[in-house]
Amino acid sequence: MDTMTSQRPMLKRNRSLVDVDRDYLIHPVTSFRGHEARGATLLRSGRGMYVTDMDGRELLDAFAGLWCVNVGYGQESIAEVAAEQIRRLPYATGYFHFGSEPAVRLAQRLVELAPPSLTHVYFTLGGSDAVDSAIRYVIHYFNALGKPEKKQFIALERGYHGSSAMSSGLTALANFHRNFDVPLRWQHHIPSPYPYRSPVGSDPAAVIAQSVADLRAKVAELGADTVAAFFCEPIQGSGGVIVPPKGWLKAMRDTCAELGILFVADEVITGFGRTSPMFACEHEDVSPDLMTVAKGLTAGYAPMGAVLMSDAVYQGIADGAAPDLPIGHGYTYSGHPVSAAIGLEVLRLYTEGGILANGQHVAGRFKAGLDGLADHPLVGDVRGQGLLGAIELVTDKTSKTRFDAALKIPDRLFAEGYHNGVIFRAFGDGILGLAPALCCTEDEMDLIFARIRRTLDGILDQPDVRAALS
Repeated sequence: MDTMTSQRPMLKRNRSLVDVDRDYLIHPVTSFRGHEARGATLLRSGRGMYVTDMDGRELLDAFAGLWCVNVGYGQESIAEVAAEQIRRLPYATGYFHFGSEPAVRLAQRLVELAPPSLTHVYFTLGGSDAVDSAIRYVIHYFNALGKPEKKQFIALERGYHGSSAMSSGLTALANFHRNFDVPLRWQHHIPSPYPYRSPVGSDPAAVIAQSVADLRAKVAELGADTVAAFFCEPIQGSGGVIVPPKGWLKAMRDTCAELGILFVADEVITGFGRTSPMFACEHEDVSPDLMTVAKGLTAGYAPMGAVLMSDAVYQGIADGAAPDLPIGHGYTYSGHPVSAAIGLEVLRLYTEGGILANGQHVAGRFKAGLDGLADHPLVGDVRGQGLLGAIELVTDKTSKTRFDAALKIPDRLFAEGYHNGVIFRAFGDGILGLAPALCCTEDEMDLIFARIRRTLDGILDQPDVRAALS
């Protein structure tokens, strides 16, 4: 008997898709045993702001898939562009000096739209490998400059920069560290600029001053000559949509410049209109040394990310190697022509198609919806910028006490929201995250918040939750 054949699991017939999923598919950031017990929620189709599950239930998606479907579901022009590119040229490597028109055009368009410091583009498959690529280029840059001692990287507590081998250590969330032996010894973190829970209070000037002091102190602790870069999200996404005070990003960028540290803006979530302008750095006219993007680049219609690089970093890397030696970093699917063609069409929809303008128009309605929930008995804080927001639940508004983890508030929130026909992100510490697509109408925005209020009321009606309130 063939040994390999005998070791295969016996295929089970007449199984539902949920059963097959349990047997074979590993889901990201999921408890394996927990998923086996719960089973998958399978989606069948999407149109505009709505998705439909396998049972035919229509749900209002207030989270744009995973912060990414910024143009909404079912954009026919994207499907047409993708099909045409697949027929004409489904793949072109970027190795050996090959390329394709969509990748070249997309790189040019990104440079036109990005902060003025960023003039070169390297394409990746998504956000995590964009951060990995940025790390590798930073290391290469300082080695090329003859500063090999600059190997230390600093990021923020509650920050999220991906879940790959290197990016997960810059991430500062416990789920991404547990049993993965990260952070690595050269990855460090300073406190989050979290106004609602800052030890210095919520005064903007105090929060900014504290972050600057924390960065300076960490650099001094590590040694100024050893620190390569500071990574941050303009708004911390998976850490609970933490919105720093206005002026924070510029202060941190200026401090990095003063200390001789590269400033890397992670706009994987905040890019492409999510906070109203095309990039969140525009709020404070910040031009980073490098910037990572993904998600909204293709609006989730195909995998793609990118590292945008300043000319100074590019020239430093280029001049540090002999002309006949390659810079040894690359991915098989970098600049994939189908993803690039989709990216170009998505950017056209943002600009010529009016989707960016629509997102800016309904941002006021979004803010009003958030503010309208501040009086709810469960709500301690609401915050946001553009179409990125959060609702933080507490047991006591004065003490800001979080719910006991044993109550499993996030699981209850998601289930109650699903019952009410709305999808959002329920973070582990009782924070509800929102990121509706930029194509959202005012009526749909009102419906999102009506369904969220109904969801919060349903949670409040549960006896053990009400008993937990102070």
